[in-house]
Amino acid sequence: MKCKILPINLICLFRCNMGSAADKIQPQEVNSISSLANVTSSLDYKNQRRKTTDVCFFVVHSLFLVLLAGFIVYCANYADINRILRGYDSCGYICGKINKESSRDPKLHCNADNSHLPLLLVYNPTYGHIPGLSYDVSVPSRKCVKSCDHYQNFRQILNRCLPVKISSADTKIKKFTDINLKDFAREVTEDFRLCWRETLYLCLIALGFSIVIVILLRYLAGIVVWLVLVIVALGSIAGTAYIWIIWKNSKEETDNNIDTSILAQLDIHKTVGYLTFAIIATIITVCILLVILVMRKRIDLVIQLFKESGKALGAMPLLLFEPLLTFIVISGAIAAFVYCVLLIESAGHLTFIRESYYNYEKDVAMLIARWINIFAFLWTIQFIIGCQQMVIAGAVAAWYFTRNKKRLGSPVFYSFYNLTRYHIGSVCFGSFVIALVQLLRIILSLVQRFVKKYNNSCANCVLKCCQCCLYIFEKIIKYISRNAYIEIAIRGYPFCKAGQVAFKILTSNALRVAAINAVGDFVLFLGKVIVVMATVVLGIQFLQNKEGVQHIWAILTVCGVFAFFVSHCFLTVYEMAIDTIFICFCEDCEQNDGLSRPYYMSRDLMHFVENSKKALRALSSEREAAHSQSPKLVTTSNT
Repeated sequence: MKCKILPINLICLFRCNMGSAADKIQPQEVNSISSLANVTSSLDYKNQRRKTTDVCFFVVHSLFLVLLAGFIVYCANYADINRILRGYDSCGYICGKINKESSRDPKLHCNADNSHLPLLLVYNPTYGHIPGLSYDVSVPSRKCVKSCDHYQNFRQILNRCLPVKISSADTKIKKFTDINLKDFAREVTEDFRLCWRETLYLCLIALGFSIVIVILLRYLAGIVVWLVLVIVALGSIAGTAYIWIIWKNSKEETDNNIDTSILAQLDIHKTVGYLTFAIIATIITVCILLVILVMRKRIDLVIQLFKESGKALGAMPLLLFEPLLTFIVISGAIAAFVYCVLLIESAGHLTFIRESYYNYEKDVAMLIARWINIFAFLWTIQFIIGCQQMVIAGAVAAWYFTRNKKRLGSPVFYSFYNLTRYHIGSVCFGSFVIALVQLLRIILSLVQRFVKKYNNSCANCVLKCCQCCLYIFEKIIKYISRNAYIEIAIRGYPFCKAGQVAFKILTSNALRVAAINAVGDFVLFLGKVIVVMATVVLGIQFLQNKEGVQHIWAILTVCGVFAFFVSHCFLTVYEMAIDTIFICFCEDCEQNDGLSRPYYMSRDLMHFVENSKKALRALSSEREAAHSQSPKLVTTSNT
């Protein structure tokens, strides 16, 4: 006898291997149709053929770094970092070391051997007469000295003796402060020596709290999100009511006061101020309540995205420690930038400026090197952050578009391979745009500082508006680039096309995006605050009875900063995972229909799709039909 064959649409549903039954809609498997082809989708993440994108920007970035290296080598030939660290006198001799002898103006009274003079005193004629200076002080000068104590109203800051304008009434306060600062530094050092073990425990506790927050967001996301919304709503209502009560009491006091003095007028202005604040607070509270009311259905999507992100991070725990690698690389980039800054700023040609004064002057190449180094630093930092975002997005997208989660493989390494093999140029492109905007903001800040000297209020106002617009533009570019990286990780698009597609998705899902950004970001921020507060409270319990501790708050501050950093690293990955799953969800909804092209999303996410109910009903009816026909599906002949 021949086998009875199921209809083709039922076969398509049967062949939709969508993971475990708890997560995906997975029909009963039928052995007789195992040889049929799987249902294909346009979003086959691992099998799609990728191409290298934005190669030209990778080449430009590489050439730019080579150009920077050339300028740094040039500056290094005329540089000595000790000119910055130790300073040099009016002859160009570095303080605190034996310099090479050279011809100088004899009137400068310079000595090449400054090994016994470690500090630099910088003098300006506006400071007035200073006892201890034996040469002409009518022009600015620099002198290497042994100590700042011999010069009145000069104070040691690092390796410099700098003037401090102090009135006679403040002299005792200054001496008391100097003594206290030295004692404070010694006492804090002693506190850390005594409490190093407790400090280490608190850092480990902060790490544990961060992991607990991630687990809670996965399994109790609904409770956490709604609890936050309720607290915000009740807090805004209570705060507004409190301001209205203050205004009412102030108004009653003002009405009962018949005094017409200046103090009474001030009370009237204060009452008007309370009324203004109360009205503003009321408007804000009403807006918050309306937003929560309008977005109540979309908040369920935020909760589900939190849960899905928790599942993704649970399947790929290595992602949680990826920011640690990013932090190490960024620290190296900052160290390299600081070293290059020291080389560039200490470079120069010894030039006779005027009588009794030499200076190291920079040529055009050194001035250009300064700006190239700044832009290279901005570009590199954004590049590193972009690589982190791309790796996280690629790994989470691979998890989302893998139907059988048990055969996930190594999505983190696969994502890193895609980044380095295909899309490193796109990250160079995105980071270049952000760095360019940041450079424009720095230049505009310098222009603002220059214009401020002339007290031109109109120009200052225009520049502040430009600075505000650039700040907003930078935030927009960062947000679009972040989502463009997600599209690149999913589709393999070039940066511009990915940004265009991401922008289209974000604008077409504006309310969903608003809910995710408003609620999701606030929940993650509160998660960081909770970790810090819990760490500090436990720190107080650990240290309050510790003998010999004099400044407990110094240790708690260090532990609190570390706790915030650790929680930020964990929750930054969580935030990127949420954004990635949301984009994957939107792509899944657009490309698939749940019937002929099955969704990749989980059963819980399907409830947020317009045709999900139809798909679920069709699936249920097909399952019932398959179950009723299962004894007759496969019949074999005895002959």
